[in-house]
Amino acid sequence: MCGRMTLTHPNDALARLFDARPDNDLPTGPRFNICPTQPVVTVHSDGGQRRLGAMRWGFLPHWYKTHRDGPLLINARGETVADKPAFRQAVRSRRCLIAATGFYEWTKDEEDNRLPWYFTPASGAPLVLGGIWQDWSRGEEAWTTCAVVTIGAGPEMARLHHREPLALAPEDWATWLGETDSPAAPLMQPAPDGFYRVHRVDRQVNSNKAEGPDLVEPLVIDE
Repeated sequence: MCGRMTLTHPNDALARLFDARPDNDLPTGPRFNICPTQPVVTVHSDGGQRRLGAMRWGFLPHWYKTHRDGPLLINARGETVADKPAFRQAVRSRRCLIAATGFYEWTKDEEDNRLPWYFTPASGAPLVLGGIWQDWSRGEEAWTTCAVVTIGAGPEMARLHHREPLALAPEDWATWLGETDSPAAPLMQPAPDGFYRVHRVDRQVNSNKAEGPDLVEPLVIDE
């Protein structure tokens, strides 16, 4: 799954990378502890033009009467996303790219303490995740919301967790955005071995209030 992420790449660089028109509501960075319900930087295709904009991380189905009406849908399982009523229309016609630098995942030790790990592309390039999005409004509340698509973990990720976010290569962005006639389902594959650089980080990131570059520094463990 994916429950926290980072984004340290500048918005102008991301706009050039995706050949997208930036909106005015983009959050500023760098950000080292992006949590659910906060804005994430996304790309979607709007009438043939790519737009770089902010979306609330936490998908709100159209039938939610309030933003707290049901579970917080930050992830959508790739195996069932086309069948779930909350997601099936979005995965057909409202797919997006979610820009990140990396994400955190947790394991537990013998005493049930949560131990955070940081995953970031070994290449240093931005991490581009497959997502789905939905406009939601009730009264004066109006948000564009999104969820990260997740898949079964590949061998590299499976050492720490059984799920991983869908990472998309540049050659697959147009297909995921619906800009080609190719189906998107075949893209739902684990990242190849060696794609990520992984290391333990300090447990300070367990707090959703923590922030700063120290959060992603490798943890030095005394033997």
